[in-house]
Amino acid sequence: MTHSSRFSPACVVAYPRDNDASEHEVATQLCLARKLAELLQCQVMEPYQTNSARPGTAHYYVPDQTLIAPAQAQELGISDETQFFGGMVPYDFVASKAITHGLWRRHSAAPEGWSHVLAERLGDAVLEGYTAFSAEDATQAGTALLRRGPIRLKPVYANAGRGQRVVQDVDELKSAIAEMADITRGVVLEENLTDVETYSVGWCRVGGYTLSYVGTQGLTQDNSGQDVYGGSILRCILDEPAALTSLDMTQNERDAVTLAMRYDAAVSQAYPSLIASRRNYDIALGQSMTGTWRAGVLEQSWRAGGASIAEASALLHLAHHPDCREIRAYTQERYGSTSEPPDQRELVFHGQDSQVGWLTKTGGIVRENDGGT
Repeated sequence: MTHSSRFSPACVVAYPRDNDASEHEVATQLCLARKLAELLQCQVMEPYQTNSARPGTAHYYVPDQTLIAPAQAQELGISDETQFFGGMVPYDFVASKAITHGLWRRHSAAPEGWSHVLAERLGDAVLEGYTAFSAEDATQAGTALLRRGPIRLKPVYANAGRGQRVVQDVDELKSAIAEMADITRGVVLEENLTDVETYSVGWCRVGGYTLSYVGTQGLTQDNSGQDVYGGSILRCILDEPAALTSLDMTQNERDAVTLAMRYDAAVSQAYPSLIASRRNYDIALGQSMTGTWRAGVLEQSWRAGGASIAEASALLHLAHHPDCREIRAYTQERYGSTSEPPDQRELVFHGQDSQVGWLTKTGGIVRENDGGT
């Protein structure tokens, strides 16, 4: 589906970029920028330097992080979602896991701009849990949750599943809290599900196109043996997210779409200045602490994320094949030097990364008889 777009960029730039971005992160950002430039029918400017831009040149930005308003909006000249791939939030914590849960107590420590009504609006669209910004609040909230079973602690700015820890009792809880480097940045304490299946639901708007999708994601072991994000397979359509329900879906997929749309509506009401051309929600379905079936949104992502190469690949394919109703697209990440060299057409990164070690990352359209992630 297309929508009107007032913005016609002269070029796409993979910017802003974190100064500490590793080799595979840079490669992923550039790969995404090139795919979006093809969709927008313009060139990629690389390398990009702010002092080399010609006055009046219209750039389409592909940042590697969620942007923070108003400073970055003014710096980049961004006024709406048509000018960049990702999201822009009024406070940095809005882009983190922190907003998925409410505080332990209304008077508990919280950053400036915190919405006290969001948790009420989210209701049972999320799992049972709390967000804490102090050791005292984290201990009290965690102790209360442990009365029903094991809980999961998640640093709010960590990604790919890193830094998470499941605790079984109060002693483990206190030990985990004591080991946190800076708890004032925030920690999520959440019921721990077992037999989990994780779904991704999202949509993005680029150059007059709206892509919506529902899919699953999987885990893999990184070079240290930790379970981390291993990739996604997405069912994609060129249409608004509500149209996903018209697909022949499983009940789990249908539930995931419903929860994602509820979460998005609640956050948009709580933080109305949020703008995002890319919105992604991770939903977990599994057994709860009490043995009952539970489903809830784990977190949101408005920046270019793990599934974005799949999203861009689907956008390109569906734009070039207007008679195609639905396509499956994928991203995959595998660690270790024994990984087989991938198909060059789908290669994102293959080599030694200075932060995570040897990694092979690919993405594209799922072909018939392809395996999963």
